[in-house]
Parts: sequence; structure tokens; C-alpha cells
Amino acid sequence: MSKKRWEDETLKPTLEKYPERKEALLDNRERLNVPDDVENSIPEFPGSFPYTRGIHPTGYRGKMWTMRQYAGFGTAEETNKRFRYLLDEGQTGLSVAFDLPTQIGYDSDDPMSQGEVGKVGVAIDTIEDMKQLFDGVPLDTVSTSMTINAPASMLLAMYVATGQSQGVKESQLRGTIQNDILKEYIARGTYIFPPEQSMRLTTDVFDYCSKNIPKWNTISVSGYHIREAGCSAEQELAFTIANGVTYARAAVEKGLDVDDFAPRMAFFFNGHNDFLYEIAKFRAARQIWARIMKKEFNAKNQKSLMLRFHTQTGGSTLTAQQPHNNVVRTAIQALSAVLGGTQSLHTNSMDEALGLPSEKAAKVALRTQQIIAEESGIPFTIDPLAGSYTIESMTEELVSNTMEILERIDTNGGMLKCIEEGWVQSQIMDSAYKYQREIEEKERIIVGVNKYQENEENNDEVTKINEDLIVEKIGKLRLLKEKRGNVEQHIDKISQYATTDENLMPLIIEAVNAKVSLGEICNALRKVWGEYKPKDII
Repeated sequence: MSKKRWEDETLKPTLEKYPERKEALLDNRERLNVPDDVENSIPEFPGSFPYTRGIHPTGYRGKMWTMRQYAGFGTAEETNKRFRYLLDEGQTGLSVAFDLPTQIGYDSDDPMSQGEVGKVGVAIDTIEDMKQLFDGVPLDTVSTSMTINAPASMLLAMYVATGQSQGVKESQLRGTIQNDILKEYIARGTYIFPPEQSMRLTTDVFDYCSKNIPKWNTISVSGYHIREAGCSAEQELAFTIANGVTYARAAVEKGLDVDDFAPRMAFFFNGHNDFLYEIAKFRAARQIWARIMKKEFNAKNQKSLMLRFHTQTGGSTLTAQQPHNNVVRTAIQALSAVLGGTQSLHTNSMDEALGLPSEKAAKVALRTQQIIAEESGIPFTIDPLAGSYTIESMTEELVSNTMEILERIDTNGGMLKCIEEGWVQSQIMDSAYKYQREIEEKERIIVGVNKYQENEENNDEVTKINEDLIVEKIGKLRLLKEKRGNVEQHIDKISQYATTDENLMPLIIEAVNAKVSLGEICNALRKVWGEYKPKDII
């Protein structure tokens, strides 16, 4: 395809529908540099298969990435205040962090939750908590991402019910539910049910949303947590894409058409330290996914081929030593995500290696994105690093290395089998060990940790959970359970239908509207399906 043909056939229709931002037009730079500008390069254009250069013909000239800061701690009331603060400061989307009990399906008043309520995210037990979480937040205009997996269907149900209470139709809701249970078995461990039953819940969400919530991203296939566990960039790509393929195959086997669910699949990657390699990683991811969806799944809808992704800067790269250095690390990682063409971005706060982000640190993290967007000039040029010999060769290298791992996974029986046998986990462990050894032997320098150390103590204030509010929250939950009336019929119905192939989402929505709690729904399913016990791979 020539540049002229691209302008006529691809760019022109897009500009007619989505005019470029005024800010982009104020600059006299070329809209697009093509490989023809670089000797011995092969032309490829943004918005064209295999989307190495991005899924949108206009890049960020038409629409800026969503600034979606991840937040959640303590109670719904406290987190709601942080949400409103971030929105007032210019954040353009919400991202919810849930506490550990919520992630593994226990209510705050459960003995299993003791000492963990509200510690690493917000505690959500019932529809009342969800309503409080989004109090004053218009769900018809603000998109929300929820990092929740094993009980993803329950939290989505609560979100739907909250929208209904605001007068917002399901068809108007926009956002993403992570819903990626496979990486829980691989890297995080916040699973509940065995793989087969967990996959059933995931595909139930696919099916329900394709018919009722068309603007909702039904899964965010997460490489982020796999990278945080210690894998390499190639492994992050391979294991993430292999998980995505596994979900797609499961949905097709259930009878869903690939073009009905694939356009609403999203991905979630880590922005790590190796600046140029990370940029190439994001470019390679789009290319690999597009080719797989076309070749294996015969997808016809162009949007099925487009890999859309959110990026979070590397939490594991943050240091407790000299925490202000983390501002620089985050900026570099955020820049790689932008140059790699991310659709949304979270920038970590400088104090996250010490505790929950302070309000001040959270604002600096948001300002980092805003400075890149408003001051760097980078968004005015589409995929500005294309044609770079380094970037292009790295992209090719990552594609090749990733495909080798994917082929090995398929040869070994697919991702589920590789997970169940512990092969994936052992690969990550080996990479993590190698990385840590390099740091300890000073082959890999971490400023402030193994070089340029200081003995000064950090005196920055660390955010702490108000334990009195947690006690009050548990008391309110117990009172709600006493006063809400009989809910056993809803719990029994979920248990009954769990033994069938019926979609559970409508029943779960009915249950949460009746104030059945997250823990009660999960316990009902535990009794029918049991819990997953991981294989010992050490």
C-alpha cells in the first residue's frame, strides 16, 4: 500500500468521522512518517493489518489515551473520595483495586478476612458498597476498569445493578472487567474454583455482555501480573497471548461467534525498565494477535484483529530506597507505553514500595501522564519510532521469540495443560531467579539499591488504613444481613444452575439486587464446584 492510497482509503474516512484534535493541527510536523523515509524498509501504515504501527490511523492525534489511575483502599466511602479527587485533577477513567478478601470471594465479616479487609484495595461485599463506591460518579459517561478475576461476574453484576440505580442502561455502560483467571493460576494466586468452572464463568460473561452490554470489555488478558512475577518480555507476550487464545477457543467451543466477542477482548501489559525493548514489545503484541485471529479463528471483523491494551508501569521496579527516583522510572516506563501505542495508562506512585499511595504521590503520578500528553509533543506524530533500525529489529526479534514459545505451548497440549503441570510457573521462576541474581551480582544496576546507595531515612508520610472505619464497615454489613430478609432462594438457585450449562449472569444480577453478598454467592459455588488446589512444582 502506498502512502497516497492509505490517505485516500484509510485515513480520509476516519478523518470524516473523527476529526483530528485542534492541538495536533497547530503543529507543522508531518502527520505520519513511513518506512519509505528509511532506507531498506517495508511500508506499513497505522490502522492497517497487522497493526504493528497501531490500531488507529491517526494515533493520538485523534484521541488521547485514557488516563486511568488505579485506586482503592479501605472502605467504599474512602475510595470514592480518591476517585472524585483524581477525576477533579484531570483523570479520564477509573480503575478499581479490590482488597484481598474481595478478590478471593470472602465477605469482610468472614473469619478468613481477618486482618486483610481494605488493606490492598477497597472492600466490596454487597450492592450497597458498590453504590457508595460510585456515588456521584455518572456511569453513563465515565468508563471503569475493575481488576477482579475469580469473582469477576459478581462484581460486574454489582456494577450493572449500580448503573440501574442511577438510571443507566446496560447498553450505556463502558469499561473493562479483568476476568483473567488463567494468570491467577500462573502468577497471582487469587483463584477460587478449578480451571474448568472458572472458564465457564469467564465465557458466561462473554456471552452475556455480547448480548446486553456491547460497550463493555469482557476480559483484560493480563501480562502485567505475569511480568511482576518475574518473567521476561518474551514470556510476558507469549503467556498473555496464549491465555487470550485459550479464552477465545473456549468461547468458540461454547458456540459463540468469534466476531461477537473478540472485539471486546482487551489486554493488559507491564511497562518495564528496558525502554526501547518495551516499545517493541507493544508493537509485536499487536502483530502476533492480529495474525493469530486471522489465521486460526478466521475472524472477519477488523476489530477482532485489533489488540487493544492498557499499560501499568512496573510495580516491581519501584524501590523503597530513594523513593523519589521512582518518579523518573515511572516517567520512562509511561513514555515507552505511549510510544508503543497504548489505549490507556496507569502510572504508579513513587511511594508504592512503602505503602498505599498518598494523595500527593498519586497526583504526581497523574501529572506525569499529563506532561507527556500536553508538553512532550510526542502525540502529534503517529508511531514516531517506526523505521528505526533498532525498534524494527527488536520487534522482529520479539515476534520470533514469542512465536517459538507459543508453538511449544501448543506442542505440550495447550495453555491449560501447561499451567496444570506447572511448566509455565517454572519458566517464570527461572526468569525471576536470573533477574534477581543479576541485581545481587551487580550485573544489572538498580540506582539506590546496588549502586549510588544512601543511608538517609525516608521521612515521607505513608498512607495508612483507618481501622476504625473497617470495624464500622463490618458492623454495617452484619446489620444489612440481619435486615434484608430471606435471600436463600437466590443462593439456592445459583447452586442449582451451577450444575447446568445455563448462563449464571442473570441469576447473579438478581441476587446482588436482592442484597446477596459476594461471599454468599462464592460460597454457594464453592459447595458445588470445590476449590482449586495447585500442583506442587518445587
